[in-house]
Amino acid sequence: MEPDICWVDSALSTNSLLADRAAALPHGSVIAARRQTAGRGQRGNSWESQPGANLTFSMLLRPGVIEARTQFELSMIVALAVCDALTAVSDLEFKVKWPNDIYCGDLKICGILIENSLEGRRIGRSVVGIGINVNQREFVSDAPNPVSLVNLTGRTFALDTLLRDVCRCILSRLAAYESAPDPGALVAEYRSRLWRGTGFHRWIDVASGDVFEARIDNVAPTGLLTLCDSDDNRRTYAFKEVAAVL
Repeated sequence: MEPDICWVDSALSTNSLLADRAAALPHGSVIAARRQTAGRGQRGNSWESQPGANLTFSMLLRPGVIEARTQFELSMIVALAVCDALTAVSDLEFKVKWPNDIYCGDLKICGILIENSLEGRRIGRSVVGIGINVNQREFVSDAPNPVSLVNLTGRTFALDTLLRDVCRCILSRLAAYESAPDPGALVAEYRSRLWRGTGFHRWIDVASGDVFEARIDNVAPTGLLTLCDSDDNRRTYAFKEVAAVL
C-alpha cells in the first residue's frame, strides 16, 4: 500500500492537524509540515526542527487486530519500521530507546508520539507523529543529544523521498503483522533492537529521584519495562516512571 501524503507549508502540530481531519481520511494518510511551530514529544517536550531541513509528519493508521490492552504493539511496529528505513538509507545501526525514541549510538535522531483513539477493545485509529532530524547541521535547544542524518553521514537527503520510504516501511510492517500476528516474535525483535539493551546502565526513578544501576530484564507487550539490578532485584515501570541517565 502506498501512503497518501499531503505537504503543508506550516502547522502548529501535524498530530493535531491530522486528528482534526481524521474522520474523512483513510488508513495511510499523512500530513507533513515543512515548518512545525508547536510540535509535541513524549513527556510534554517540544521538538526542535529547522524549517525545511527535517521531517515532521503524522500518519493516520487504522489497525485491525491490535487490542487496546496491547496497544504498545503498534508503538513497537512503528519504531522498528523507522529503524528499518533509516538503516536502508545510511547503512548505520539504529536502536530504539524505550519506549520509542530512535538513537544512533547515544544520539537521538527521531522522536515518536502516538495518540490512539479506542473503540471498545481495539484501537479505532492512531495518529502517529514522527520527527526525524535529516538535514539540520546545528541544534540550539537545550536537548542534550540531538543528531541528524547529515551529521552522521555527511550527505543531505531529499525529504520527499525519505518520507515516502519511512511511511512505506510503517505500512509494510503493520500489514505483515496484521496478516500473521505474533506478539512474542514482535517483542523479541523489539527487545533485540533496544538501546542499552544489554549490560548495566544508570536509570532514574522519576517519582523519587533515585538513581540506580540496572539492566533491562524484559519489555511486556503492554510496554511495561522491567529492570534488574546487580542483586537480582526487579522493578517494573510504566511510561514516564523511569528514564535512562545519559
